Amino acid sequence: MNKWTTITMAALLLAAGCSDGKEQGATKKDLPAVAEGPSTEAGTFPLVKDKITLKVLAVKNPSVQDYSTNEFTKWYEEKTNVKIEWQFATPQDRQEKLNLVLATNDLPDMIIGFGVSPAQQMVYGQQGLFIALNNLIDKYGVETKKTLEKYPEIKQATTAPNGNIYSLSSIDRNPHTMLQQKMWINTEWLKKLNLDMPTTTDEFEKVLKAFKEKDPNGNGKADEIPMIGGVQEKLTGLDSFLMNSFILNDLNADQLIFDDKGSIEVNFNKPGFKKGLQYLNKLYAQGLIAPESFTQNNDQMKSLVENGDARVGVISSFIPQVFSNITGKRWLDYKTVPPLKGPDGLQQTPYRYYSVNGGNLLITNASKNPEVAFRWADALYNYDISMSGNIGTEGIGWRKPTTDELGLNGKPANWVRLLASGTLQNNNWAQTTSYHFSREMFEGLAAGPNEVPRVLYEETQKNYEPYKTKQEQSVPPVFFDDAQSSELSDLQKTIKDYVKEMTTRFIIGDASIDKEWDKYIQTLDGMNLKRYLQIYNEGYKAQYKK
Repeated sequence: MNKWTTITMAALLLAAGCSDGKEQGATKKDLPAVAEGPSTEAGTFPLVKDKITLKVLAVKNPSVQDYSTNEFTKWYEEKTNVKIEWQFATPQDRQEKLNLVLATNDLPDMIIGFGVSPAQQMVYGQQGLFIALNNLIDKYGVETKKTLEKYPEIKQATTAPNGNIYSLSSIDRNPHTMLQQKMWINTEWLKKLNLDMPTTTDEFEKVLKAFKEKDPNGNGKADEIPMIGGVQEKLTGLDSFLMNSFILNDLNADQLIFDDKGSIEVNFNKPGFKKGLQYLNKLYAQGLIAPESFTQNNDQMKSLVENGDARVGVISSFIPQVFSNITGKRWLDYKTVPPLKGPDGLQQTPYRYYSVNGGNLLITNASKNPEVAFRWADALYNYDISMSGNIGTEGIGWRKPTTDELGLNGKPANWVRLLASGTLQNNNWAQTTSYHFSREMFEGLAAGPNEVPRVLYEETQKNYEPYKTKQEQSVPPVFFDDAQSSELSDLQKTIKDYVKEMTTRFIIGDASIDKEWDKYIQTLDGMNLKRYLQIYNEGYKAQYKK
């Protein structure tokens, strides 16, 4: 989930010894002026009079058949006069590929789709491998400037403490992606047992007990699984949704929170987190949580939901595709549970105010024509180009609506999707590069009552938008210099691995929360949690001038 705060050990070790920890490289004040190159006037096409070739290292989207023969590739090459020589990493090996390219200095003109962390941007930006984009934005950033003006929080979050912007981002303001921590319940079971949608943690426990004991699938067997989770991604974790009834559990911020003095803290050593674990342990002890929840991946979870009689009551997940087959009908039995009110009255859902796939597009010092590379990237933020590049050609990827078709917001629609996301196709790049999808763009989509976009939009608006957290509660992305990154990397892995282990042990009862909580806190202190937080606060204050 959170590419911003994850520190990649391998990459940082490659940089070790390259810096004494002091800030290096150009600052915003002394950046060199943009060199005059072959680029035409800003905002015009083609970008160059004579065709040039740029080398791009990208993460291949498996839904794109062939980037070289892709319809959008051919269209964009004709429009810009820029040919792309593609190199690819897979989603599975992208970090290894990125580290290798940076270590060997075998650089393309652009690196796209890797979600390069702020730490790596700082390290390699200060070394000069990634060029600062500030002057390019000032001179050529027709679309980038519009985007950063629309989202000032993103400009702040992607600007390093030295004032430099090293990357362009992918910006997705789909309303349901802004409120990702959802939980889904089998409403057919609620109807069968004449139960209301639970609104508190106590009511939720009673519903799970009824699911376990009262045969809601009607097959005469005690085969119901009240609640399951998974380990493939954070959002399917048992604590991802329910912990917010006890303490803010913002997974996008890596479980970081602000204390009442405005300093960054963690949630996993707080009394509220302990109460949440006690609640989950109580559910597990009653057989209301499947033991497989701590080992199974998404495919295994989907198999439990889809195969045979309906057996699963509740699942935490961002989207139904994770746990069910949306070409079938069973997923339609599941609707979202609104945030449950906890024992202390807490009822909230984390809102992703800093939702941005940062580090998505970087230009390297190997580029002989960085101004052309930047303009090529900048134009991808344009609404029409972004639609063509990521949704597809009109008539193939999408169509214009009829006069009676309404968008998700109930107003006249602007577009109707024809190619479902994830469909194997050769018409567009399927979010390979940086792009901008505004909230207005998504709300203008026409979709039927049982289509995923409308279900997600309506469930989000009804159950999560009213309970979203305030922006001042959200810890933003933080840049670190190479010395901070190297130290933080070691601390983070040790601490996070331990928290993950103990969270599981506390829930299943392998470790007693009442007897071993103090030892857990002492162990975290011994892992130098204080220094971990000190580094975060140093980086936060440097970047946000707090």
